[in-house]
Amino acid sequence: MTVSTEPAAPPQTRRRQRAPDFFIVGHAKCGTTALYEMLRGHPQIFMPDYKAGAGKEPWYFSRSNPQPQTSSERSIAFTGRYPMTFEEYLSLFKDAREDQRIGEASTSYLWSPTAAAAIAAAQPAARIIAILREPASFLRSLHLQLLQNHHEIEKDFRKALALDDDRRAGRNIPKLSYWPSALIYSDRVRYVEQLRRYHAAFSPEQVLVLIYDDFQQDNEGTVRRVLRFLEVDDGAPIGVVAANPTVRLRSERVRDLMRSTRRGRNPLAQAVRAGGKAIVPQQVRHGVERRLVYGSPRPPDEGLMLELRRRYKGEVVAASEYLGRDLVTLWGYDEIE
Repeated sequence: MTVSTEPAAPPQTRRRQRAPDFFIVGHAKCGTTALYEMLRGHPQIFMPDYKAGAGKEPWYFSRSNPQPQTSSERSIAFTGRYPMTFEEYLSLFKDAREDQRIGEASTSYLWSPTAAAAIAAAQPAARIIAILREPASFLRSLHLQLLQNHHEIEKDFRKALALDDDRRAGRNIPKLSYWPSALIYSDRVRYVEQLRRYHAAFSPEQVLVLIYDDFQQDNEGTVRRVLRFLEVDDGAPIGVVAANPTVRLRSERVRDLMRSTRRGRNPLAQAVRAGGKAIVPQQVRHGVERRLVYGSPRPPDEGLMLELRRRYKGEVVAASEYLGRDLVTLWGYDEIE
């Protein structure tokens, strides 16, 4: 039996169920988490709380995953590994007030070839927020993030980049990576193609493209620009957030041991976990774990970074022309031959 891989079509829903009014579509490692955190603190905005289990990134409109095999698999639909019905997706926003703008942030939506059209079909009036970053630094940070969350296992950045063709063919896919296309690094830097998909589905007034450098230099000013774009009060107090920093994975074995202990997968782990909770406050315990598992990133391989800038100069030139902004100079590509 053939199983459809398209997102489930939105069924007829009750009046109180609402699709989001806006979407932060990515890219990852470009300030999307910080923007999400700052926006969700606004009284006129509702975004699901990832700490409550829903995840900052529902990924509903970019999913193409097999049907679940058991009820236990079905119960954890937020990982992206399992499908999600439209009603389940809408339930993420059930606590929003009628007077609030509803939003979500899924970084897969920008590089997904189908998400733009799927979002437009469900919510034609949606506002779209994309964030772009200089390609070489973006890919390096993305690689470190994928290592951190188990999707990538190739620690050498150059070697990971060289696996793109293999991974398109379904080879060299880590066993915990349930979305192989997320590991094809070169497909992430197709900025003009990605933006065109959204401009084809939405009017220019509905799409806001931010540059990571602007957000870094002026967090608050950038967020107020987004608030004006969303037509909510841009004078409300804003808490500046530095979220989801790039880190280096020190040890996979230590990380996996920490995760096993935290989840209590065996009697010894459960005992250790219970004893640790009784003795050490959670915030302190997590801080110690993080320092053991992660460290500051090593300095980048400047030779490789130069190679990447040469490789993607054409994309930066094209994005500059498309957006009417000189990203070539901003990102230092005017000095790249």
